[in-house]
Amino acid sequence: MAHLAPVWSKLTPLTVVRGEGALVFDTEGTSYLDATSGIAVTSTGHSHPKVAQAIAEQAQKFIHAQVNIYTYHRLQELADRLEAITPEGIDTFFFSNSGAEATEAAVKLARQYTKRTNLIVFQGSFHGRTAQAMAMTTSRTGYRAGYQPLPAGVFVSLFPGFPRAGGADGASVDEAIDYLDYLLAAQTAPNETAAMVIEPVLGEGGYLPAPAEFLQAIRERCTKHGILFVADEVQTGFGRTGRMFAVEHSNITPDIIVMAKGIASGFPFSGIGSSLEIMKEWTVGSHGGTYGANPIGVAAAIATIDVIKEEGLVENAAARGAQLSEGLRKIAESHKEIGKIRSLGLMVGVEIVDPVTGSPDPSRTSAILKDLFNTHRIIAMNAGTFGNIIRWMPPLIISERQIATILEGFEASVKATT
Repeated sequence: MAHLAPVWSKLTPLTVVRGEGALVFDTEGTSYLDATSGIAVTSTGHSHPKVAQAIAEQAQKFIHAQVNIYTYHRLQELADRLEAITPEGIDTFFFSNSGAEATEAAVKLARQYTKRTNLIVFQGSFHGRTAQAMAMTTSRTGYRAGYQPLPAGVFVSLFPGFPRAGGADGASVDEAIDYLDYLLAAQTAPNETAAMVIEPVLGEGGYLPAPAEFLQAIRERCTKHGILFVADEVQTGFGRTGRMFAVEHSNITPDIIVMAKGIASGFPFSGIGSSLEIMKEWTVGSHGGTYGANPIGVAAAIATIDVIKEEGLVENAAARGAQLSEGLRKIAESHKEIGKIRSLGLMVGVEIVDPVTGSPDPSRTSAILKDLFNTHRIIAMNAGTFGNIIRWMPPLIISERQIATILEGFEASVKATT
């Protein structure tokens, strides 16, 4: 297309005109099963009627109600809804527009509250593409290359199971905990560390869930040293993992939770949640944004939460995720090019490897994705440092039959590219 920046990578050549549920339709009316959800964003499906209606009705009242100038009344309603569904102790919220913005807000809050400077992130992480978020991102060099120097004070610790070069097994939980203790002793002292920031399931890093005992160990160290535990739930939040938030699987409570993607079914909206005790230490006027807490985004988020609860989408994510991961494991029994399968709800990653060496095979991964699209009209995408993870992140409304269609198409595409 003319006059559009070529910096956007393109997964498909599609020009779409509408979406409905888990389907998108091109200019000729051909439907495609969208297993990407706009990168895990359209949680309630494309243009869910209740969300679309909430957006349309809100647009007739206020499109922009700037939060520094006056408070739009539904802002309190959203805060109340979030307080009811977020982990215990999260009771105060700040809103912005994107995951990267929310990450920046979380970092600024942590530094203000602790009066410390440094951050610990974890191997394979993705936290965004702004300067601070890039400095915290370690999943691929492509997200950082050419933008150095990045903000300082970021230290990288091991993530259990994260694959080393060549596809070998990654660090164990004990190794990862030991390295975290080493980092605190050797590189960033506890009294200069403001926060540990972690995705409960690696997103761009390859859909790898953090073991519960590892998250609990991080929580213990944060509590011991007065470091804030920041859960980046941008991709995992709002039912994606079969719980409202992924940290619930590990029975831990973060000090700050970062929310975006599925929060408003595709309308650009994000936020962070914390306790009032922490939030009240944030210097008034030191952070903000012109469009944060946009009333249309607020309406979309309220409607999204309602749909998730009314339609049992958390439960559906758990059931359909189990169906998908079990089906993939059955397919893997007959195909050595399928490596490990990791899943938590509707975050399902499939490793594609060389059947002889077991090394990552990004070219075969690309071939499978291309055949899925061209032959079966299924849209999926890759992830992982080596580009060899096929990640499945369909909308939470996806049906049992549609999951079966994905499994049938995937198996056929694996056979076609062998």
